[in-house]
Amino acid sequence: MKRPIWLTTVVALSLSAALLGTHAKAQDDPPTLAQIVEAWLASPHADRMSEAFTHWNEDGEIPGTCAVCHSSLGAVDYVKGAMTTPGVIDHAVALGTTVDCAVCHNQSATDLRAVPFPSGIVVDSFEASAVCTVCHQGRASSQTVETRTAGLEDDVVAGDLGFINVHYAPSASTMMGGVARGGFEYPGKVYKGQFTHVPELNTCTDCHSPHRLTVRLEACTTCHKDAGAFMDIRTSSVDFDGDGVTTEGISDPIATLHARLGEAIQLYAAEVIAAPVVYADAYPYFFADSDADGAAGPGEAIYPNRYQNWTPRLLKAAYNYQLVAKDTAIYTHNAHYALQLLYDSLESLSERVDVDMSGLVRP
Repeated sequence: MKRPIWLTTVVALSLSAALLGTHAKAQDDPPTLAQIVEAWLASPHADRMSEAFTHWNEDGEIPGTCAVCHSSLGAVDYVKGAMTTPGVIDHAVALGTTVDCAVCHNQSATDLRAVPFPSGIVVDSFEASAVCTVCHQGRASSQTVETRTAGLEDDVVAGDLGFINVHYAPSASTMMGGVARGGFEYPGKVYKGQFTHVPELNTCTDCHSPHRLTVRLEACTTCHKDAGAFMDIRTSSVDFDGDGVTTEGISDPIATLHARLGEAIQLYAAEVIAAPVVYADAYPYFFADSDADGAAGPGEAIYPNRYQNWTPRLLKAAYNYQLVAKDTAIYTHNAHYALQLLYDSLESLSERVDVDMSGLVRP
């Protein structure tokens, strides 16, 4: 029986690693092949049984709209091609691969510097980490939302509107902020651009292990000496959420405004549209709240019950709510961009429903 591609790759790497030995080198030496393989096998990129790599098993192939980020075959084809449509190739690929060595260790990936984003902007500031941004940029942008809502009245339900999902882990877009325009940016507002750390910590692999994908807190505590966790880090003394506390991590006001936005979305749907909505961490995320209890109960968080009463104002706020939800480290990638999107979404909804904006400060 023919061996699956993923298994061939792992076996070959593991045998090579065994031949080289598995003794750890000194801390300043580069990792051995055995250590690299071990790190990769422990990462989500190697989890061949996850939904990310098995979703299309019943279909027998992965479509070109998904293959770039959900198979090594699609990823390699994409970076070797013209990259005309961000994250899309014009053909399906075979099942059975993950994000393996070939994705990053081919000449086209090594040479890659300029990457198109869903907004149409080409970003060239990620240096050798450019290949990471191919998939970690989301699948929608401010322009996507603008195009879908153009010419529609803000508070009138449009039957052909559906929820626009940014997709998952859009960290490259959030890090670039107003440059890539990954969030919905309200007209007349100015948005934070690329968030930069110190020069040594500005690209994906400056912070993330390129194979295990984890981040070491020690890389941060050189400067943020009192931080016991990534979520504790804060550099601003501004009280963004109006709670009178500026010593907690910047993740705290982001979480506060995110929760408030969720409440405001529900209030708007109930009072303006008279069609209650509820959010759940299941596709397509926003569902009709049939019993109006504010929670996704049994039988509600299912596709047939997806929310279908979108107005442009509600869709824009919900899009930003989802963006912040799906970049789970947005407090590190671009905290001020997140706070701006949340504040502006709340402000927009406050034009129609009672949203308390007192004490909130926009970065």
